[in-house]
Formats: sequence, structure tokens, C-alpha cells
Amino acid sequence: MTRFSGLRIVAPALFTGLLLSACETLPPATTATTPTAPTTPVAPVPTAPVITPRVAAAAEALTKMAAMQDRLYRVAAPLLINNADLCKGQARNLLGFTARNRYWYPGDYNEGSQVAFDMGERLKVTSVLAGSGAARAGLRRGDELISAGGKQLPTGPNASGSAGAVFGPLVAASATLPMVIERDDKNRQLTIPVTRACGFAIELGNSDNINSYADGTRVMVTRGMLHFAQSDEELAVILAKGMAHNILGHAATTNSTATVGSVISNLAGVKPDTSLLIGSAGIRPMSAEHDSAADNLSLYLLARGGYNVDAAMPFWKRLDKAYPATVLNGYVANHPATGARMTALAASLTEVKSKLVNKKPLTP
Repeated sequence: MTRFSGLRIVAPALFTGLLLSACETLPPATTATTPTAPTTPVAPVPTAPVITPRVAAAAEALTKMAAMQDRLYRVAAPLLINNADLCKGQARNLLGFTARNRYWYPGDYNEGSQVAFDMGERLKVTSVLAGSGAARAGLRRGDELISAGGKQLPTGPNASGSAGAVFGPLVAASATLPMVIERDDKNRQLTIPVTRACGFAIELGNSDNINSYADGTRVMVTRGMLHFAQSDEELAVILAKGMAHNILGHAATTNSTATVGSVISNLAGVKPDTSLLIGSAGIRPMSAEHDSAADNLSLYLLARGGYNVDAAMPFWKRLDKAYPATVLNGYVANHPATGARMTALAASLTEVKSKLVNKKPLTP
């Protein structure tokens, strides 16, 4: 059978990783009589999957998810990087990329990832955050990770889960990190500067309901909401609102961290259980006070990220008209009436635009 010819773009990177770093590879052991030059261990070459209709369908689905996740990261990048000082204790030192290998994908999607993205045993870069240290250093999607900070990076079934134990201490200890990656069958050395940014995971929800969720550490936009956003400006409005809820700690203060977190974890999977979205999914509506505070802060996040703050009010009005509160598991069902929100948002908009015009600090 012929090899699947779908686009090979970044696989869905559903964790805040954005922290991979590396250094020189560790030399192998040598003998006293036959010295050898240091070499990089070669990861096992996976057997090419048989391209059955199910595998082809999985590869096509992963390709589409990858494009959506890529858009999310691109739009989120300036919001995360330019608002680090507003994220208070939630800002982190990041390198600015995510990585996966084929074992991260379940069932047919394991083979589908090999077909669509050429995933194998090694961790492969799946997304690079625009404006981050990784982007400035020239890291690219598809680069395979060899070593970080003098340590060989894990390969095989547990690589995705265990990589954080290698990267975490390295990122915390240095302003830059040398990495060894493989690109076009050649090893390359890169030095990745650490980037200070809001440490929120930006995740794609694999469901068609028109919603966005924030559990304190993650912001998720569903596939349905992503399609509803007519422009990157509108998508930025959604992401900024979720970030604002996280910065203000609303999930914790409303005791909804576990409930919202379980929804995010479910929808982040390649094949989520959408039956759990029946009814309200257990999520209680946000209070008017909390929602107005998040609306206000979101405008500052947008302005500092270089986005047009005038996009916010028209977007929320259009969303309310198209998917009112009667639509279960929609955004408006989990938030106060749009009319009341718009009155408060109008005052916030005047405040932010006045600061922009008068070149005053963009802080609430």
C-alpha cells in the first residue's frame, strides 16, 4: 500500500511542556586499547505501519488536530510572553516548545502518528512558541531531541512522561541551555535561552461544543469554539479571558478546580468521552463579579499582547446571539448574561484605550 501523503505538521501538543532543552551528548564507554570518538546513541527504527483505512483515518484526524493546536499556540504566544509580570506566581521559565513520540498516541493513533508526523521512539518537537527562546534559537517542528544539559533524553514508551524530570531542573538552574537535536539525519547543537512567560498550558478540546475552560493552570478552547472564532483577534479574546480567570484564581475560589480540570483532561485526549458533556458537565455558572473582573483583566492582556481590544465586545455579543444560555455546555451557559457583562466591559474598554492613547502603564 502507498504511504499516507497528508500534511506533516505539528502533532497536538497538549501540555505546557514548552520547556525542552538540551546539551552535548554523553560519550559512550571506551576501552583502553581501542579508543573511539563520542557518538550519539541511535534510537531503534520503528517498523513502518500498515496503512489500513483506520490508520489512514487516524493520521488524517491527527493532521487536522495539529493545525488547530498550531493556531492556538500562535495566537497564545504574545499573550503568554508579554503578560508574564501580570501572571504573578504563575509565571515560569520556559524554553518554548513541546515534544511527543509515537507512544503518546493511543490505539490506531499510534500508527497514525508515524504516518502523519513520522513519529518514532525519540521525542520530536511538535510545536514552537513564537517569540520564545526556542524560536529565536532556530528550533523547528520535526527536530528530534537527543540530549539536554549533558543528559541523554529518554526514548520509548515512557519518554513523554519522564522528560520533565530532565528538563525541569535544567530550566530552573540556567538562563540558557545547550541542546543536541537531529535534523535531516544530522546532529546539531543549539543554545536555547530561557523565556519568562505565563505558565499556562494552552490546550485544544476535541469536542464540537462552543466553549472554553480554565482550571487555574490550563486554558482549553474546544474545536467548536475554535471554528466559531472568525479571526485570530477573536481567538485571542477567548484565550485572554481564560488566562484572566486563571490569574485571578477563580477556579480555586469557586471550588471548581477539580470539576473543570476533569473536563479539560477528558477533552484533551485524542478520543475523549463526549458523553461526559451531557447536561452542564457539573460546571456551575461563573458569578457576575468574577466574570466582570476577568473581562477587565482580559482587555489588559489583549492590549499588552498587541491585539485589538475593540474585538472583545462584538465577539461576545455574536456568541450570545448564536449560542445563548439555553445551549447546554456552551460558553454562555456557564457565564452571566451578556448584557450585564457588556456594561462593565464597556467601562473597562474606555479605561484601557485611554491608557493606550496616553501611553500609561497597561496595568489594572
